[in-house]
Amino acid sequence: MSGAGVTQRTVSVATPRRAPAVVANKRARKVPAKSLAVFTRQLSAMIDAGLPLVQCLELLAKEEPDKRLAAAVRAVRVDVESGASLAEAMARQPHAFNPLFTHMVAAGESAGILDTIFKRLSTYIEKQVKLQSQVRAAMIYPAAVVTIAGIVVAVLLWMVIPTFASLFAGLGAKLPLATRIVIRASELFIFALPALVAGGFALAFVIRRYYAIEAGRLKIDGILLRVPLLGPILRKVAVARFCRTLGTLISAGVPILTALDITGRTSGNAVVEAAVR
Repeated sequence: MSGAGVTQRTVSVATPRRAPAVVANKRARKVPAKSLAVFTRQLSAMIDAGLPLVQCLELLAKEEPDKRLAAAVRAVRVDVESGASLAEAMARQPHAFNPLFTHMVAAGESAGILDTIFKRLSTYIEKQVKLQSQVRAAMIYPAAVVTIAGIVVAVLLWMVIPTFASLFAGLGAKLPLATRIVIRASELFIFALPALVAGGFALAFVIRRYYAIEAGRLKIDGILLRVPLLGPILRKVAVARFCRTLGTLISAGVPILTALDITGRTSGNAVVEAAVR
């Protein structure tokens, strides 16, 4: 440079720019548990086969049929290539990877047993999916009975009873007290039907907004646990999920206090979460 007549005054070292973290939209819909279980099982097999992590993520993102999970995996790959750890990258996609998932991945990275951790995670998620399907199957019959009974009563009050009321009025006969009560109930039902529909939507909206706050969740979940038939099922589900989650985290080497915190937050029941705290 001096030979060319250029005087060098300062020297600066260029540092590579780190790509910005790809953070998911917090309002994004959650990835289905079944899709996550399949992804986790495949990732475990690929890591166990010795494939590089970035290549595994790239291949799985291309083959993943769920668009939300595929986008999350692509974002994780970008962050990992930029220097972030796998657990950090996954934590930036909370709609796909919950705290339990990311903390177990962090424990697996520190211990060098990622393939084993992903096997445990896939088994855990598959059992959770099976438990949820069993609960839904158990609730289908009582829900169907209540729904059909409500529809039958509504049809009787709205269509059948008014027909008989008109017939009895034409005959001019004195009706028994029970019959008069039924006819009056039908008249009140037809008159109040618009208000009942509007009130139902308003009540659902209020309950949903109330459930969004911590005190509301605690109150509503506590009421649900005391409901006959439904309450015992919810309690058993909560206990099973608590034991399985805590056992999975501890077996992965997650510290007990962190494991308890994650177990409470992922229990799906505010009463259980408050008890764990």
